[in-house]
Amino acid sequence: MKDEMCKEIDIIVNSAATTSFDERYDTAIRINAFGTLNILKFSKQCSKLKMLLHVSTAYVCGVKEGLIEEKPLHYGETLNGGSHLDIDAEQKLVEEKLEDLKARNATEKEVTLAMRVLGIERAKIHGWPNTYTFTKAMGEMLLGHLKEDLQLIILRPTIYWSRVQTVETTSCRNVGTTDTFIIGYGKGKQNVIMGDKESIMDVIPADMVVNSIIAAMVAHRHRSSHITVYHISSSRRNQLNIGDIIQFSVDHFKNNPWISKRGKPVKVKKFHTLDSMASLHKYIAIHYKPSLKILKCANLILCQHLQAFCSNLERRINRAIRLAELYKPYLFFKGVFNDTNAEMLLMVTRESNADDTFNFDPTIIQWEKYFKEIHIPGLVKYIF
Repeated sequence: MKDEMCKEIDIIVNSAATTSFDERYDTAIRINAFGTLNILKFSKQCSKLKMLLHVSTAYVCGVKEGLIEEKPLHYGETLNGGSHLDIDAEQKLVEEKLEDLKARNATEKEVTLAMRVLGIERAKIHGWPNTYTFTKAMGEMLLGHLKEDLQLIILRPTIYWSRVQTVETTSCRNVGTTDTFIIGYGKGKQNVIMGDKESIMDVIPADMVVNSIIAAMVAHRHRSSHITVYHISSSRRNQLNIGDIIQFSVDHFKNNPWISKRGKPVKVKKFHTLDSMASLHKYIAIHYKPSLKILKCANLILCQHLQAFCSNLERRINRAIRLAELYKPYLFFKGVFNDTNAEMLLMVTRESNADDTFNFDPTIIQWEKYFKEIHIPGLVKYIF
């Protein structure tokens, strides 16, 4: 069966990945790095193969300011100018850590936590903010280093959300932290976010990502040995800021309030932004820590239900701090993704009169309409 497949396949698209920012390091490196390498090995066995198209992420760049170019990563490079990145050594480190945990009879929960911590630690040592972008960068490096004469196309989408269509056809299945926060605000449960209103939130609709994949497959149908990188992004030609998303959310829920379980419209509160981790800790200390302290004292004399409430509140506080740390690089992001290559690819589709069907031009997106009429209504109707 495999031999028959190898004789027929002419294009391979690899979009498999684990996308959790703090995924277990052993899982992330197995899927995002060495899983990609396995795809490459299979690709080399396909005699008719014209290209391997790999879907990565624009955030393999780490945390940068200014214009971020569409360039391939070099094998072993780091983002902080530090030591050489040895991917095999990283895998060996994972194996040794797992063996050590096994020797100490660690529980599955302890192993998971240790692997998550290790992933973040290793990513930061080499200049990446999280395990996801670090291991996706490894995958790109392995492809570029070992591809030989294979044509390699690397698509780097930014944050992809609902399709740029009507709400009836919207796609919101990949719900992220921002989506959860938007709905939490609409429900009247959240009105505080850490971040800079001027920070760039580079969003691209999911159907435009799909269209760019198809366009690249057509444009590169002739065999070549080149590596071509495309940023599928919006920040250079149609910029969106965190402040814009906040305002769109406020406007939407003022005009279309969430209906509570009691059948009453929820009145949204004024929005507050916190400009640092220090301000987040201060906010928690003022608004939650005193209540938590009182509840803990009351636990000595009150019922089990109060103890559960107290534990739940403490978990929510710790989770908020953990998520803020994970997403901090993107809540203060100042980079702009150069999409010149992607713009040229779009011109090719226009020349072949395919741009109406496979359009991925970010300039056509009207962000206010997109959020108020498509994305947020889609979240409300289909997800939450």
